[in-house]
Amino acid sequence: MSFQTLKVVVIGGGAAGFFSAIACAQTNRAADVTLLEASRQPLTKVLISGGGRCNVTHACFDPAILVQNYPRGGKALRGAFSQFQAQDTVEWFNVRNVKLKTEADGRMFPITDNSATIAHCLIQQAQDAGINVCLGANVKSVVKHDDTFEIELRSGDILNADRILIATGNSPQGYQIAKELGHSIEPTAPSLFTFNVTDDRLDELSGIAVDPVRLRLQVGDTKLEQTGALLVTHWGLSGPAVLKLSAWGARVLHEHRYQATLTVNWLPKQNPEALRQELLAVKSQLPRRAIVSSCPVLLPRRLWEKLTAAVGIQKETRWAELPNKTLNLLIQELTQGKYLVNGKGVFKEEFVTCGGVNLKEVNFKTMESRCCPGLYLAGEVLDIDGVTGGFNFQSAWTTGFIAGKAIAREAVF
Repeated sequence: MSFQTLKVVVIGGGAAGFFSAIACAQTNRAADVTLLEASRQPLTKVLISGGGRCNVTHACFDPAILVQNYPRGGKALRGAFSQFQAQDTVEWFNVRNVKLKTEADGRMFPITDNSATIAHCLIQQAQDAGINVCLGANVKSVVKHDDTFEIELRSGDILNADRILIATGNSPQGYQIAKELGHSIEPTAPSLFTFNVTDDRLDELSGIAVDPVRLRLQVGDTKLEQTGALLVTHWGLSGPAVLKLSAWGARVLHEHRYQATLTVNWLPKQNPEALRQELLAVKSQLPRRAIVSSCPVLLPRRLWEKLTAAVGIQKETRWAELPNKTLNLLIQELTQGKYLVNGKGVFKEEFVTCGGVNLKEVNFKTMESRCCPGLYLAGEVLDIDGVTGGFNFQSAWTTGFIAGKAIAREAVF
């Protein structure tokens, strides 16, 4: 092998695959880089993410804080983010005439609000760098012979490579290839999903959002907590707070077949005693008002009506008629309402899986395998997953960039 003949094959045409191929080819123009994508459409997740807008990254430019958004992989990414983090992503696209904007919650999108802008940029960069992008190229097997790899496609074609990079996302095929090359695979389970909750208190409330709420999830002996926005849906509960709980609880929820107890504090900014005094003041000042039609707290009126009904308050009941026992029940309902989670839905803008290649088997300075020299890994094929908000793409950009650069540098003797 020589500097002029380094053959690199990237398996997987998603965000990590394209980013690594581009980093390699742009760093070392003499590298012969081929990217294999099993489907006929590359970058499908990029195109559909963020409701078709592509949540490219998150405006969090301190690696120490950035890693806190990864239920799995944060520790390994700490050093990786010192090489390439969110600020570098913004600059990378900016240099290539793709401007990003930051929304109020920190999510960053192209100013076009069109994910095709990101996909077109990556495809154009790959083309300009001379990368051979092969669509419909489904890999059947990868075998290592001494210092080279033999890649057999399902079409029967054979490719040879000096270096390969697996960036197949959460594809079982990618896990299988990694396993055959010596890696162990952490069990996979969905991450980032909504909660199925069937409860009379939520009937006909679809579309109502409350921000913030405090959620406590109990799954077996595991207790998790998140504060943030909550959205009532046709099938139960969604919103950032639920999605974060689903990510941190992905494994234990999977083990318990998505059966759990969720405690909702609809008014986390008020402690129960302050809330009691506020309700007693209303009772004193507006004794003849109907409770159901005079909501004294910052909640959507329809939700207030449901919660008051849940503790036995009739539509015509006036504040003066509210007994202390019912007042206690109302306070409990507002701050400690319990709901049974009996399954998971999907979060259509993200398809994230926890599990994948064991992180201890990868050198995060280069993304090279510790089990199989010459093999590199990037993106979601690794046991890394982040919460919603652009963090999963950021880990793809980071690991892809590091891998591509490391492969390119190897050819310089």
